[in-house]
Parts: sequence; structure tokens; C-alpha cells
Amino acid sequence: MMQNDLDNQFMQEAIASAKKAELQGEVPVGAVVVYEGKIVATGHNQPIAQHDPTAHAEIAALRAAAEILGNYRLPGCTLYVTLEPCAMCAGAMLHARLARVVYGAADPKTGACGSVINLFAEEKLNHHTTITGGVLAEECGQLLRDFFIQRRAQAVHESLTADYSQKH
Repeated sequence: MMQNDLDNQFMQEAIASAKKAELQGEVPVGAVVVYEGKIVATGHNQPIAQHDPTAHAEIAALRAAAEILGNYRLPGCTLYVTLEPCAMCAGAMLHARLARVVYGAADPKTGACGSVINLFAEEKLNHHTTITGGVLAEECGQLLRDFFIQRRAQAVHESLTADYSQKH
């Protein structure tokens, strides 16, 4: 299988993980860690449910992979994530010594793979990870757009319902 086909296949798995987050009312971001062509761990956003600002999809997948592989360093692994990683997640990926990170949609607000900053391009750091962005970007981005459209509509509905209740 060609690398692009593999990237699309594994990103589809990350999207499936993102949908688990969405079902739990979390921002739909999902991640998978792949080693030797096989998925060894998955993760999805859970900061609300876990009351933990570090409970991002990438962190969950890295923790699970480290546990399964028996090492906090993950050389030879690739992490696929539906949204460009933030600085916290990028730092964890660098510490894990991932060989590669593949992301779907760019994040113009907190992206640390080039959209806002690029931690992976910092030459002073002692480890360098290969980055591939834009894999199934439209599908990954649409999942997020749809989530936030629904979230805003729900907020408007709740506001109107509250106003009506106060007046009657």
C-alpha cells in the first residue's frame, strides 16, 4: 500500500475516535498511534469528562501507546490526529520521540505545526519529528465545524428558552 493510502486509512481511524469524543459532548478530536503498520493505541478528547485540561486526544493516545509498548519513548511510531496539535501536545510528541506526526485539519488558533507556531521546526530541540499535514483535512475540519454549529445553535436555544421562562 502507498503511504498516502496508509495515511488516509489511519486518519479514518482517528476520525472514528473523534466521533467518540463528539458522542460524549467533547470537541471531536481523535488520535491513533501506529507502530509497524498496526494501530497500538487510540485516544479522543476528554477534558470535560475528566476535568483535566491535558486530556487531549493526542495525550490519551500517547499514554496508552507507552503503556502497551512498555516505554515512554515511542521511536518508530506515527501519531495520526484529526486536528493540528497544540503546543502542549506537540511537546509531548517530541518527548515521546515519535518518528512522525500526521494531522488532518489545520488549527489557526492554537496549531503548533505551523499555523501559529512550529515547535517541530525548532532546530535547538534535540529531537525532530517529521510532520505531514492536511490528510483528509476537509473531513476532519467538517466534523469540527458541524460540532460548533450545533453547539452555538444549542446555546441560542437555551438562551431563548431561559428568556421565555423568565417572562412567563
